[in-house]
Amino acid sequence: MAALDGLSKAGISLGCQTVLLRGVNDDPKVMMKLMHELLKARVRPYYIYMADQVAGGEHFRTTVQKGLEIIQALRGWTSGLAVPQFVIDAPGGGGKVPLLPEYVEEINDDEVIFRNFQGQRFTYKQPKRYDGSETPDIVPIEIAAKKQRTAAKKASRPRRRKASGE
Repeated sequence: MAALDGLSKAGISLGCQTVLLRGVNDDPKVMMKLMHELLKARVRPYYIYMADQVAGGEHFRTTVQKGLEIIQALRGWTSGLAVPQFVIDAPGGGGKVPLLPEYVEEINDDEVIFRNFQGQRFTYKQPKRYDGSETPDIVPIEIAAKKQRTAAKKASRPRRRKASGE
């Protein structure tokens, strides 16, 4: 921890790339604890990788479903800063491909139906299509600005004082 502290105080950005290993860190509670400890040490959890498909390493590999389960357990239950991207480094030089749990259930022109990290379903209304032929049900900005200017002018006018004999 002292070494990380020294690097951080020297202005060096710190990030962590974690490989999922069967029986080591393929548990949501273990990963949440690790991500929190990294943040305490000012290290940004950056990636969680699936282990590469290499000779002699099969016993370390866990399933993609386990990785998705871990991300789902982190998302919504801890700070967003503690949720790294879950990626597979595509074989043959295909690059890092992010994987996410599926939250969106349906999208159409009227609404989006999705669920949150607790599995609760929600509906988010899409904006109404406005093609310019109808009058929108909003107050144009120019009118609101004009009302503000008029009110400001009235407030800045000097008030008439009553004469002492009145």
